[in-house]
Amino acid sequence: MKVRIGVGATDAEASAVAAALAAHVSDDVAVYLGDADEPAAVHEPEPPADDSADADDLGPTEREEVLREEIADILDGGPEKYKQRLPEQDKLFVRDRLALWFGDDDDGDDDLLFEDGRFAHFDGWHPNSPDVDEADDGTRVPADGLITGAADFDGRDLHFMANDFTVKAGSMAERGVEKFLRMQQRALKTGKPVLYLMDSSGGRIDQQSGFFANREGIGKYYFNHSRLSGRVPQICVLYGPCIAGAAYTPVFADFTIMVEGMSAMAIASPRMVEMVTGEQIEMQDLGGPQVHAEQSGSADLVARDEDHARELVADLVQYLPDNSDEKPPSQPAKPPAKPPKGIDGLIPEAPNRAYDMHDLIGRVVDQDSFFELRPEYGAEILTGYARIDGRTVGIVANQPAQRAGAIFPDAAEKAAEFVWKSDAYNIPLLYLCDTPGFMPGSSVEKDAILEKGKKMIYATSEATVPKQSVVVRKAYGAGIYAMSGPAYDPESTIALPSGEIGIMGPEAAINAVYANKLDAIDDPEERKQREQELREAYREDIDAHRMASETVIDEIVPPSELRTELSNRFSFYEDVEKDRPSKKHGTIL
Repeated sequence: MKVRIGVGATDAEASAVAAALAAHVSDDVAVYLGDADEPAAVHEPEPPADDSADADDLGPTEREEVLREEIADILDGGPEKYKQRLPEQDKLFVRDRLALWFGDDDDGDDDLLFEDGRFAHFDGWHPNSPDVDEADDGTRVPADGLITGAADFDGRDLHFMANDFTVKAGSMAERGVEKFLRMQQRALKTGKPVLYLMDSSGGRIDQQSGFFANREGIGKYYFNHSRLSGRVPQICVLYGPCIAGAAYTPVFADFTIMVEGMSAMAIASPRMVEMVTGEQIEMQDLGGPQVHAEQSGSADLVARDEDHARELVADLVQYLPDNSDEKPPSQPAKPPAKPPKGIDGLIPEAPNRAYDMHDLIGRVVDQDSFFELRPEYGAEILTGYARIDGRTVGIVANQPAQRAGAIFPDAAEKAAEFVWKSDAYNIPLLYLCDTPGFMPGSSVEKDAILEKGKKMIYATSEATVPKQSVVVRKAYGAGIYAMSGPAYDPESTIALPSGEIGIMGPEAAINAVYANKLDAIDDPEERKQREQELREAYREDIDAHRMASETVIDEIVPPSELRTELSNRFSFYEDVEKDRPSKKHGTIL
């Protein structure tokens, strides 16, 4: 910087001016007298003070040290006696659980990005609060028993909540409820998935006036769950007996994982059940993993332990987008576990002979990519995610190894919910049809086969993602409707040479149409021969070749080429656009 001052100034005055200016402009300053060509004084700014010295002088203050002590106290959880009981239940302390889920990654970085509301209800229990006279271990409620925040989970950003079971059995109260609601509302804004790590006995009854019926109380949980449904994936893992209000979060979630010997959920506790109904029952028998995995269908998967639960969720999220605006992620393609050339040999010629549909799926999808959901519920239909040449698809497949693949009420409900969920998250659908249709009988009528079958057909009808329907073998009755047959707007209906489409199978059809004529034939041999002739004629009428000839279906595909055919069709129709009729919403749930 150059500066000119009056010619009458002294060198000392020039030097003083240079020094003063240099201190302010942090640059060299040259001072000239009048029109002189050479400066009378030059001043360089002082070098900055040593940083290490500043650090020594300005270390953490007592104020910061106190804050860190308070945070450490909060992170320590509830009363020590409750923490000591956790190992007896094979259960991790919630902070250790979060370390399992979001601990150090390969780079040594903590993947728990931040926590919200750590000081919730601090004034109600901590000795540093002006409202607390002295510490009382029995009244410790750090973070109000509920932890919320954001984390990086295997490369995916998500919101999370976790109950601290050492704080009043993970029960929910006013401040914790407020944190839960904020987390949900922020997820609506960010469009990022939500992970619920549930271990809660329900609401704190003695404090219900602060959160139960309030506009921004616990009831708002389920309003927000409903708003989030289909917008971002909601995944819930249960670590304990979740009762009453706490049990609704897992059933509102898109995917629910229970842990053997640890998890349970029920509308009321065994004690309350006995008070109301007189029934005496243990918690596991009332709402344990077996109940919800096999009978209610409320559990998608059951984990062996806490580590396995994390592994299952890590596998699941590989198939899901962050939100409904995105497409599901893809992976590098892999060949199937077994060659597709063996497909035709798997499928028996007799329509009623059993085989395992898993074997066919294993020859179509990328190796080790089939991630089955609800395997023990409605086992007559398989549902799960997989990849074909790296592309994510949702699979709905009849299972001939279970009750001949007939569609029972539970299977119909399971398929309907899977289709609806997959469509919400833009996951294309593959139907593998081999079913005699919906199961008839008084027991299934009482179990609402018509209502649940209606839901399956409705979900298939409303789905706007690309759909491919494969008639593997038999497609009888309304089974072809539920499995996205030609009338249900699939991008393609293709068949294997073993495929048949008809109102019913040959045996039932002959009995329905020709029973009287056959009964009139006295000679058993003649009657048997006539039955065989009628059966063969009927099978010719419903054979895939007849359906292809009449363009009911698009193509008959050599079984060994099925994987390639599906890959090409899913790729070609990847960006297909479908619109639903203009309306508020359908009336079928």
